[in-house]
Amino acid sequence: MSATSPSPSGDARRALSLSTAAFTVCFAVWTIFSIIGIQIKDQLNLSETQFGLLVGMPILTGSLIRIVLGIATDRIGGRAVYTLTMLAAAAATLLLSWATTYPQMLAAALGVGIAGGSFAVGVAYVSRFFDGTRQGTALGIFGVGNVGAALTKFMAPFVMIALGWQATAQIWAGVLLLTAAIFWIASKEDPVTAARRGGTAPLRSLRAEFVPLRDLRVWRFSAYYFFSFGAFVALALWLPHYLIGVYGLDVKTAGMIGAAYSIPASIFRAYGGVLSDRIGARQVMYATFLVSLAATGMLAALTALPIWMFLAVIFVLGFFMSLGKAAVYKHIPTYYPQNVGAVGGLVGMIGGLGGFVLPLLFGWLKDQTGSWSSCFAVLFLLVAGCTLWMHLSIRQIHSAAQPA
Repeated sequence: MSATSPSPSGDARRALSLSTAAFTVCFAVWTIFSIIGIQIKDQLNLSETQFGLLVGMPILTGSLIRIVLGIATDRIGGRAVYTLTMLAAAAATLLLSWATTYPQMLAAALGVGIAGGSFAVGVAYVSRFFDGTRQGTALGIFGVGNVGAALTKFMAPFVMIALGWQATAQIWAGVLLLTAAIFWIASKEDPVTAARRGGTAPLRSLRAEFVPLRDLRVWRFSAYYFFSFGAFVALALWLPHYLIGVYGLDVKTAGMIGAAYSIPASIFRAYGGVLSDRIGARQVMYATFLVSLAATGMLAALTALPIWMFLAVIFVLGFFMSLGKAAVYKHIPTYYPQNVGAVGGLVGMIGGLGGFVLPLLFGWLKDQTGSWSSCFAVLFLLVAGCTLWMHLSIRQIHSAAQPA
């Protein structure tokens, strides 16, 4: 971060704080099945694969909708899109509480997933309030909203045991509805949207929004985010179930440990943004991938770790994934300042799909192999592929920069 860059304005600080708070609540709703899904699994006698599909269904919707919401934010402004996103997700979460069959719950889970699309909205909205020297830090702070997963894991088990999973869904829906109202009342339009409405800035064609998506670099960033964010979401959803299955913990203890994993893996995303501004996103990505290779390799190979050692390794993994999430999004406004919504939406969509595909794959592998550690073998192969792609791409860039 430049020492001489101006301090963010009051409007910028307000946009960042409101967006981060809203994203935290949205993320808490988005991951609600990581807790209530355990009770639903017992109630409906679901297989591991069915459980993985139920947990992952909101992640699917929240991923696929991101590019649409990102472009909508670029074109009509984050204030309206953010509010409507929260209202739609709150309605779906409320309807979930009346579902009684597995197909009904899958359908409701698709609606709950709209909450996950809020990330693309927030990235496009917040980035317009900050210059290039502070965007990494601002988006890193915004990404701390991932801590919503920890809030769900810490609070939902107690609410669910006392009142049932239906009441838990209703309470989470009510909080999201209240958050939408506060955001609409307290927020302001971003500078670009305000300028367009004032007639001082033109609206770009819809075709222009999609042009950068042809760039292979966008898809490389998406692969990085598939691991750094998608695997984080997958582990946040899968970890309570893993701890119950491997170590025999009860749901409250497993939920609190899952929350303890999610908190640093979310909060340190802000530090990842600061590091990306100071030393460069590329260096942060190298550190993320190398440490993740070591951590996932250990967890895949050593199947009988004492719980304290398992938790130590998983917490280190979560910390470096949080740095990587911020580093990926430092790249986007730097390379694509006019297309943050579209590019950020695509990258977020691919990353979110990781949060859908991986829990489903974890459940299927557990059913097929009986091995709980198979999930970490998948993550090891994934991060190995990302590391190789990044290194070869950087070598190619350096070679092209050399004089002939």
